[in-house]
Amino acid sequence: MTLTTEAPALIETTSLPLELTPELSELRERARRFVDEVLIPREREAERLHGRLPAEAVAEIKREGIAARLNGGLHSPEYGGQGWSRMEWALVEEHFGRSTNGLYWHIPNAYNVWDHASDAQRERYLRPAIAGELKDAYAVTEVDAGSDPSRIASTAQRTGGGYRINGEKWFVTTGDVAKVLIVMANVTDGEDPRPTLFLVESDAPGVEYVDDPGFTHNYPEGHPTIRFTDVEVDDDAVVGGVGAGDDLQRRWFTEERIAIAARGVGAMWRLLDETVEWSCAREQGGSRIYDYQGVSFPLADSAADAAAGRLLTLSVAALADAGADPKIVHHKASMAKLFVSEAAWRCADRCVQAFGGRGYMRSNVAERLLRELRVDRIWEGTSEIQRLIVARGLERRGVERILH
Repeated sequence: MTLTTEAPALIETTSLPLELTPELSELRERARRFVDEVLIPREREAERLHGRLPAEAVAEIKREGIAARLNGGLHSPEYGGQGWSRMEWALVEEHFGRSTNGLYWHIPNAYNVWDHASDAQRERYLRPAIAGELKDAYAVTEVDAGSDPSRIASTAQRTGGGYRINGEKWFVTTGDVAKVLIVMANVTDGEDPRPTLFLVESDAPGVEYVDDPGFTHNYPEGHPTIRFTDVEVDDDAVVGGVGAGDDLQRRWFTEERIAIAARGVGAMWRLLDETVEWSCAREQGGSRIYDYQGVSFPLADSAADAAAGRLLTLSVAALADAGADPKIVHHKASMAKLFVSEAAWRCADRCVQAFGGRGYMRSNVAERLLRELRVDRIWEGTSEIQRLIVARGLERRGVERILH
């Protein structure tokens, strides 16, 4: 009897290097030095000032970030960026996650939507953004449209030479200092609304800042509520074409979720570094507190989480570099964001407990990261939304493609 088998289904996998190339190692060490020497020394000052460093300190971080060639990581060198692969970028983001108070936000950068902008748009906004001369902000969320972007109510009505935008956006990160806002609105010149991204300058007539709420963490910029009332823009304010908003937003979410996962791994690294050192030196009851399993075992669990999360995150970055199916990358990015954001929060909570009363002081890195990591389970899609995306992937793409 002759046995035959069907050809195996195509599985999109890629292997991770067991050892970094010299180029990757050099970039990683450059990012490490920057975080250790430029960002971490400013954390406590930033905390005392509710995240807002003096202008001269911000200018120095920008200057040092540019000198270290860490600005505009994923953007083309043609516009001043570094042209990194996703793997290079994830390794740098991991180090950014080792610092608190969002100080890495001061390193000049811009959103990935500029990859789909016109040459004129990139010259006007992307080049100066990477040079540290302006900032952009993404305005998507609304009062009734958070995890469900299909509920976006903002409209862009066709006029003679462009569009008239009306709507209100919530949680516009960096919106309080941004020069240009990337606004999602539905073009309404046909039967069906077409989600579209528009570039709106923050000082345009009709742009109104109606609230700048405080949040749990202390970060460099705010997340204001911005209202758009009959804001007129020209045809050349459209990014990527009318109706392309959903696709561009999905790509943005995928990238942001990989970044959140990478930074979460870095946060766990810092937390474990600080807590293991402390608990090995601290004595109570005649023993190091690290010798009590109630302290060391939770740290061991978090070390396993950090190692697993790191491999998952870097594997997604490698898949993106390899040109894998964007839908698979999307599902896996959600899996990485879900796993790492939840694990990092547990890690921070465990480390606060190990530090005891000192862990509840704002001068303690575990206390700061406990506050800061909480939002990673919410923004760029809640953990519940990530579970939904992963569950749909299991159903539609198959278990093997999601796991391997």
